[in-house]
Amino acid sequence: MAFDRNQPYNDLPLLPPPHDLESKAVLKQAIGANRALANLRGLAGQIPNQSMLISSITLQEARLSSEIENIVTTNDELYRADADADGKTDPHTKEVLRYRQALQHGFSALHERPLTTNLFVEIAQLIKQSEIGIRAIPGTALKNETGDVVYTPPVGDKVIRDKLSNLELFIHADDGVDPLVKMAVMHYQFEAIHPFPDGNGRTGRILNLLYLVQAGLMDIPVLFLSRYIIANKRDYYLGLQKVTEQQDWENWVLFMLRAVESTAQQTFEQVKRILKLMEDVREKVQREAPGIYSKDLIEVIFRHPYTKIQFLVDANIAKRQTSSGYLQTLAALEVLRAQQIGREKYFINDALLAELAR
Repeated sequence: MAFDRNQPYNDLPLLPPPHDLESKAVLKQAIGANRALANLRGLAGQIPNQSMLISSITLQEARLSSEIENIVTTNDELYRADADADGKTDPHTKEVLRYRQALQHGFSALHERPLTTNLFVEIAQLIKQSEIGIRAIPGTALKNETGDVVYTPPVGDKVIRDKLSNLELFIHADDGVDPLVKMAVMHYQFEAIHPFPDGNGRTGRILNLLYLVQAGLMDIPVLFLSRYIIANKRDYYLGLQKVTEQQDWENWVLFMLRAVESTAQQTFEQVKRILKLMEDVREKVQREAPGIYSKDLIEVIFRHPYTKIQFLVDANIAKRQTSSGYLQTLAALEVLRAQQIGREKYFINDALLAELAR
């Protein structure tokens, strides 16, 4: 049956596609993408405490992925809200924080179980903070900026679940396909199935990162794929559309491979700059305030741009009064900047905040 964008695409072909996914151009691009990703993985392993990468850097991926869905917040508001546990912030910032929570949940789950439809559902539920499930009601249609329908996803619980089961089989098949190529195919298929009433884009982008971890290409889900998608938004959606309408898999896979290579290189450079910042601060504190210096203290103030006294207490660095003195000393050294916001006093690592916002 010919594709009709106004009719549910229940004939969405199952995977694997009946096409050569690994053309000469794709294999050539895959070499560069795999190399860039391996370099990032190696450098990320040098971070003394990888919780810093998971908590702060992945928040940038959360912000950018949400921005694709027109959920916009500022870096300052985002990191300040993340430093507080009271939940008092604007709705957009809360949605971005939920994205990071969903990513962390998925990452933790991979230690016990592989990617499955159940995990997809859990991630979507965390993003939307609701008991969202597989779409049961027809009428979903994706529209462009002028309101024209560009795609109508499959309908029917059984149809959608069958296609998700097929997607699972493809993800876990030992078929020799380059994992980055498989990720590109997986991403298209998930977005084409569009299994949830809302949150599909963000869920799909989280699954990209989790798949790279599951495939052993990353140890932690640190890759700003959303940055590339935002910069090339038109090509991203056009690529998805051309797979649907023309089965143009090669150009879609090439787009995703370029996204991996570009963002892996950018993230590599960013992590390298953060490591340099940490080393410079470590040397300065050790030289100018040796009485308060400890490796753990430096790690805590680089775990998050907004540090509070309680963070040092929770890390067992010192009791509250002593921790306060440590942070005041770091502010006097201009390593941190003290700022009172309401009842809370923050010690802001401006250099880290600026780096994360680049």
